[in-house]
Amino acid sequence: MDVNSATARGYAPKGKNTGIVKSKGTARLPILQGEAIPMGARKPEWLKVRSPGGENYHRLKKLMRGQRLHSVCEEAGCPNIGECWEAGTATFLILGDVCTRACKYCAIAHGMPTELDWDEPRRVAEAVAELELEHVVVTSVNRDELADGGAAIFAETIRLTREARPGCTIEVLIPDFKGDEDALRTVVEARPDILNHNLETVERMHPWARPGGRYWRSISLLGAAKRMDPGMLTKSGIILGMGETTDEIRQALEDLRKAGVDIVTLGQYLRPSPHHAPIARWVTPEEFAEWKRIGEEELGYQHVESGPLVRSSYHAEKQARTVQAGGVGEIREVLEADVPAPAEVVGPTSAMASELVQIEPLRRRA
Repeated sequence: MDVNSATARGYAPKGKNTGIVKSKGTARLPILQGEAIPMGARKPEWLKVRSPGGENYHRLKKLMRGQRLHSVCEEAGCPNIGECWEAGTATFLILGDVCTRACKYCAIAHGMPTELDWDEPRRVAEAVAELELEHVVVTSVNRDELADGGAAIFAETIRLTREARPGCTIEVLIPDFKGDEDALRTVVEARPDILNHNLETVERMHPWARPGGRYWRSISLLGAAKRMDPGMLTKSGIILGMGETTDEIRQALEDLRKAGVDIVTLGQYLRPSPHHAPIARWVTPEEFAEWKRIGEEELGYQHVESGPLVRSSYHAEKQARTVQAGGVGEIREVLEADVPAPAEVVGPTSAMASELVQIEPLRRRA
């Protein structure tokens, strides 16, 4: 197998291809009405941001390189990187920078990771202390090849960060661990201040946009976390503009509330490359404001962060200090833990499943 030719057919940023990667793109965007916005179309004024480049931005970037750390701000192309880094805040990306899943909206490289860095938690903790952060967000790629999905490294990162920077609030944005409650408990018992797991999209869109996950698995994981520690803030996020309807957005918000989720974020989907899902529509600031009102006044969320440029860690430090945890929801046990996600189903019985398989082992030349 010619590795270079295989890479050319898929999506893998230079230097991060560790497997044969199939394309993230598709021509069958499930929009119920209208057409997708062409790649390269002019963005509305409310989506324009300044290019990063301030003093703190360069200081943090230098620190990341010196400590051999990754940030989701860079890897996922977050539009708020200039604002957040200039304010001295960042979201650390642990467990490497190659993800075992290939979600259609995500800019992080995907393939088969080659190593596990057990020294990473120490370096994150030292960076948090050196930056004198008051709040830190720690997220990760999916590591489905690990027995615990990387939960132990999450827990160690929380523990060492608390030792290095007492008083700093800690938010973790975790993968679904394939619904493994033992892995989830490992993270919960490390006692982060906020436990976040993003739903990302509505139920109809989920198998298409997020083929490595399950809609109810993601929701119920948050319900199980709240059952394990009712005093811990739980959080989730949804990106809008991939083809979902108003009714579907409201249903997703109602479903998350059934799991006792305290905080939800809503932001505009921005297409990272032609290999990713097209944008179905630009969501206006007025619609985002209305979702904030609905979430807080009608559905009972403790806090809704909603806006075109909002991402899951946007203004997270304020949420950690001002939002109070609510009660346990009606969903308290992990669902669909034993149901394979579409990307895990291979065989002639499902044409859709075979198209969604995204990783094959790398067959090296002799």
